Amino acid sequence: MESLLIPFLILIAVAVAVALAARAWSRRRRTAKEPAQQPPAESAELAREAAAKLSEDEHRRLYSLIAQGQAMAAIKLYYEVSGQGLRASRDAVAALAAHPQPFRSPAQEPSEPEDDDEPPQRFPYRYRAIASKGDVTREVSSNMLNDEIYGRIRTLARSGNIEAAATALTRHSDITMKQAREFIALLDD
Repeated sequence: MESLLIPFLILIAVAVAVALAARAWSRRRRTAKEPAQQPPAESAELAREAAAKLSEDEHRRLYSLIAQGQAMAAIKLYYEVSGQGLRASRDAVAALAAHPQPFRSPAQEPSEPEDDDEPPQRFPYRYRAIASKGDVTREVSSNMLNDEIYGRIRTLARSGNIEAAATALTRHSDITMKQAREFIALLDD
């Protein structure tokens, strides 16, 4: 009987080792199948809220870091000036990068629809709008464009008001009316 004790103990040890290995493997597979926690959607609203927490100098420095591709430094700057947590700072910087915001002083209310008499505002970053259809691609890059203005231009184009859309595009960029019409014609909505 004693001769069977050692093989029996070895068998139990192997069974325990196999059970622990199977458990670890299933945990690893389960975590690999579950998608990583995605940050909240980078919305324009989050970007507006984040931009409102910045002074003019902080706003300029943050967008400078974003433009240079220094995301970690931008997150660190936002973390320090906003007093928010690291994850919230990361999400805010991602939203600011995806939806560039002009600086608004705390007393300044959100602007009313633009008056044609005033020159367009210049932003501390260049906005790139790209339109393509088939093999033809056009790009407009300007520091007088942002998501809101480009959205209005696209809305005008979608509603069939091509001339108004082209006029607004030339007003907020340095392209000719002909180039603006070509660009608007490529908007595929």
